[in-house]
This record gives sequence, structure tokens and C-alpha cells, in this order.
Amino acid sequence: MHPGAFDDVGAVAALDDPVRRALYRHVAARAEGVNRDQAAKAVKISRPLAAYHLDRLVDVGLLRVEYRRPPGRTGPGAGRPAKVYGRSAHEVQVSFPPRNYELAAKVLISAGDPNPASDQPLSLAEAARDFGSRLGVNLRSNLGRRPSKRRLVEGLHAELEAVGFEPGRDGQRITLGNCPFDALAQTNRSVVCGMNLALMEGVVEGLALDGVTVTLDPKPGRCCVVLKAR
Repeated sequence: MHPGAFDDVGAVAALDDPVRRALYRHVAARAEGVNRDQAAKAVKISRPLAAYHLDRLVDVGLLRVEYRRPPGRTGPGAGRPAKVYGRSAHEVQVSFPPRNYELAAKVLISAGDPNPASDQPLSLAEAARDFGSRLGVNLRSNLGRRPSKRRLVEGLHAELEAVGFEPGRDGQRITLGNCPFDALAQTNRSVVCGMNLALMEGVVEGLALDGVTVTLDPKPGRCCVVLKAR
């Protein structure tokens, strides 16, 4: 469930500078890439300043770099290849509170996959439970050979935080302070709550986290699912 190492907030913050924002727009609009001289000329700044801002955009993952020689120049006398900047494949999404519609989409798409046992499409609950189980197995494999129950709960808590559920502890319960699928829940609450329930059941099952049950306990202002330790 981890979104990866890419820092969406850092990327947005990097674009707060108007010169940097103009450079990004110029580079992003050109599929063939842009070198430092071209970028500097386009936004009417010096080459060293363009180089500084372009490299900053590379550092935060918004641009990528490759090295090319000028067209028509080859061989030993062609000089050093120049840096050419292009838009990276990263997508930037920032929302407060956090939303994760990509995760919901993955679960919904997997509901169209055939059930190996019957060759029929999976129900949404089956798909969500299967998806969650695979996530739980993957998470457990990253927690060491024989993780303790405490380590498993800590790993689960961190993973739920990473995807936007904002977990909190309330005695023996883990409550989820945010629904990352809120816009979907506003119009399809029973469907989304059922999906969340099955997803969490699958994660707990994949983690092999004994003594933890998943129940529906809807309350205003938080996700409808609660995890309880016995």
C-alpha cells in the first residue's frame, strides 16, 4: 500500500517559486526535452540560474535528465554530452485530509478478474479481501523472519498511516480517523464501507495477525472500520 518514496508535498513546495514553475511548464510541454540554454532563453533568465532551478526540479522528482550530444556532432571532437531535461513519470497529488482513490480503483478493477475456482468475476468483497490479503503478506515479508505481534501491529499501523487512514489507538482498538475514499463514500457509503471492511479483513489475514478482528462501527468523522485486539 506504500505510495513509494516520492514526496508529493516536497514537489508541490518546489513549484512555489515562480521561475521554477515557469521552467517546469516549459520543459513539460516539450516531449523532445530541453537543455539549459534553451530553458534559460525561454524564461529569460541566466543559464546558471536556469541550471540551479532545473536541477532542483530533478532532485524532487518532477524532471528527469539524460545526456545528449548536439545533433550532427559525433566522435572525439564532439564535446561533452549536454544535460537534457524532460518531464518525469511521477504524478503529484496532494490533499488534506489525505485521499487515495488510486487504491480504491485498484480494488474495483480487480473485482472484474475471474475467480480461479469458478471462472466467474469476483464480487467486490472477494476482490477487496484478496487484494488486502496480498498486501498483508507483502507487509509481513518486510517485517523480518519472525515478527512479534507487537511488530506486526506497528507495521500495520504504519501502513494504514501511509495510505491515508490516519489510524489511532483507543485501548485495544485501532480506529481509522479518515476515509481515503471519502468522495466515493458520500454517494455509495454501504458499498465503500463493505469494501473497506473486506480490505482490512484481508490485510489482517495476510499478516497472520492473530487475535485481531475487524468490525464495522461507523461514527461521524472517521472511517467505518475498527480493528480490535482480543
